[in-house]
Amino acid sequence: MPPLSKKDTGTLYEQQACRFLERQGLFVIDKNVRLKCGELDIIMQDGSCIVFVEVKFRKNITYGGATSSISTKQQRTLLNTAHLWLVKQNRSAIHTEFRFDAVVFEGTSDAVNWIKNIFSG
Repeated sequence: MPPLSKKDTGTLYEQQACRFLERQGLFVIDKNVRLKCGELDIIMQDGSCIVFVEVKFRKNITYGGATSSISTKQQRTLLNTAHLWLVKQNRSAIHTEFRFDAVVFEGTSDAVNWIKNIFSG
């Protein structure tokens, strides 16, 4: 079987992340949201909180793990994209509880690493 493309690999890990988080009691609101300022991998509901989930996979950690790949610049992009998404939903970032989580996969392990509040919004 040929190796998966980068897009197919991303889709596979996003599906795994969704299933994992649903088993933890979160509900999917939307996936692969593309707006003019960026992309949101998964948007979920955790009680009254909107959760913007970034999914990362690294086959090796030679140059840092998946978590370290979420740079300050990417955090700003995620924050701006989340704010725009909230506006499009007629919600206010000031009056809506939300957070940014990461679900990371590293190496050949099937282990899921869920990191809540990966950065402050």
